[in-house]
Amino acid sequence: MYFRESTPKIAISGAGGMGKTSLAQTVLHHEEIVNKYQGNRLFVACDTAVNKVELAGLIGAHLGMKPGQDLTRAVLHCLAEGAPTLLILDNLETVWEPAQTRKEIEEFLSLLTDITSLALIITMRGAERPSKVQWTQPFLPPLESLAQNAARKMFIDIAEDRHSMAEIDQVLQLTDNMPLSVSLLAHAVDVEGTTAILSRWQKEHTSVISEGYDRRSNLELSISLSLASPRITSTPHSQELLGLLSILPDGLSDVELKQSNFPIQDILDCKRALVRTALAYTDDHKRLKALVPIREYMLKFLPPMDKMIRPLLKHFQGLLQVYVNDGGKHSAALHVRQLTSNYTNIQNIIQNGETAQQQCTDI
Repeated sequence: MYFRESTPKIAISGAGGMGKTSLAQTVLHHEEIVNKYQGNRLFVACDTAVNKVELAGLIGAHLGMKPGQDLTRAVLHCLAEGAPTLLILDNLETVWEPAQTRKEIEEFLSLLTDITSLALIITMRGAERPSKVQWTQPFLPPLESLAQNAARKMFIDIAEDRHSMAEIDQVLQLTDNMPLSVSLLAHAVDVEGTTAILSRWQKEHTSVISEGYDRRSNLELSISLSLASPRITSTPHSQELLGLLSILPDGLSDVELKQSNFPIQDILDCKRALVRTALAYTDDHKRLKALVPIREYMLKFLPPMDKMIRPLLKHFQGLLQVYVNDGGKHSAALHVRQLTSNYTNIQNIIQNGETAQQQCTDI
């Protein structure tokens, strides 16, 4: 649909592990794209760039230019005067996110998109796209988890179909159908089998699929890079909120975020930061949630703090007390719905408290 236009401008966004780079590379090597752009297809990894000059230098290197002090104008001239070109800027958030470089990067992107013969694709962590660019509409929404059938197919393509569907689905439950997680676990199952991997996961969690050396082969590295995002570090309490979400599979509503009296004044700003970076999302019921692999990572490295758990537990206890005092009348229906929506959350909070108490006893 998008490439029916002569020079589309597309932003591919989503959480780490959602397959943004893989999707961009699939487009790069698609038969129609190869026929249209021939050798004028550039895939530029932006991970190492720290400013506009370095970004222009990376593009210039792919265009065969010799290193220079600032290749911005030379790059723009070359692309404007050359044959129709597809330029993919992968992981552009690395250089776009810092406040001190964002303006110059957006201005550079604007100049690139002014080139009528240039098709541009960028991939970025999060749910945003740079401004000052006339992105092709309709906008491509942030990548989401795979549908169950697609996740099964991806798993079987890697680990073959010698495993029962029940075993495959059991493994997929650990991934929330995140493409990177599915791929890494499928490769692990192909070597060790489902029983061994499920057993290892009980002890090692995300470490099972975090033995690689880059973000495409190491889930923990991919998540840690998202947590290091300036959008997160500028709202430090957002990590505390994400840690709390690690034990809340039911998520939290805005009402619960505001009524639980968390020791964070900017709790809704923290929510926005997590959603903007795709470390969390809001489901169809407008509840803030984190995907299973991210919850597992937080439980391992940044578990929920007691100062976050206690206010939420007190909030749930208050709802229950209102219901008891009201004798279960209709006026307490709202409180019942809140408690029902948090059934698994409450179980996990209680279990978390029992585990912590046992650990103290053991010590």
